[in-house]
Amino acid sequence: MSDQTELLAPAIELIQRDVLHALAEDIGSGDATAELLPADLMADAFVITRESAVIAGCAWFEACFIALDPEVTIEWLVHDGMHVEKNTRLCMIRGKARALVSAERCALNFLQTLSGTATTTARYVAAVGGTHATLLDTRKTLPGLRLAQKYAVRCGGASNHRIGLYDAMLIKENHIAAAGSLDAAVRQARAAHPALMLEVEVESLDELDQALHANVDRIMLDEFSAEDLREAVKRVAGRVPLEVSGSVDLTRLRAIAETGVDFISIGALTKHLRAIDLSMRIEFQHA
Repeated sequence: MSDQTELLAPAIELIQRDVLHALAEDIGSGDATAELLPADLMADAFVITRESAVIAGCAWFEACFIALDPEVTIEWLVHDGMHVEKNTRLCMIRGKARALVSAERCALNFLQTLSGTATTTARYVAAVGGTHATLLDTRKTLPGLRLAQKYAVRCGGASNHRIGLYDAMLIKENHIAAAGSLDAAVRQARAAHPALMLEVEVESLDELDQALHANVDRIMLDEFSAEDLREAVKRVAGRVPLEVSGSVDLTRLRAIAETGVDFISIGALTKHLRAIDLSMRIEFQHA
């Protein structure tokens, strides 16, 4: 694992929860084919990547094998957040053969999926290099893997938006309609949860002006044109951080960042991912 504090993975209890659920889903009442191997047979293995990638998920990978063989040893040749080229050997493993073959699929699923998230994120981060903008993820994550994917986003060089519906407030059009006005919605939110970060989404420059007069911590600009984004940055003049959301892809990303906005949230970082092609090779230690 990386020793960079900003890349610290979620607590081991959360990682184990993810792993135990995945193993139970895969193994069920028992690995019928692994039972064909002698119980005392040992094996060595290594993992190689078949394409360039940014690595993420080492802790989840390890936990899969430890759950089935507490005495397994894993030597990492890379770390989370590291860019590797095609055919790079990632780690060496030694343990009970049954445990290695039973845990292989789940371990690789975590490592290739989270590395896919980190790799996609790194591609987007590179596109805004040299600008003021910080890239953020969203809540559009794989069910059950919210914290894992948000960790992978950090491995790829971006930052996290709110984790869920509990740690920050985002007032949207439905909340405003229910409250009667943007100002009323903000006042209700502040009264209910004064300690939480409060963001409001606006869909026009007129709504932006309303948000500027409200007590908010951040303003989200939804589906703004490049011209309106530049005007928004001019009007706000640094008084409140501005976040862009909606229809953000690599073709528009650089132009959006160059308008001077502070944050750009992108669902594709965690939603439109492709798992990295990894392969695990096992060598059995016959007596």
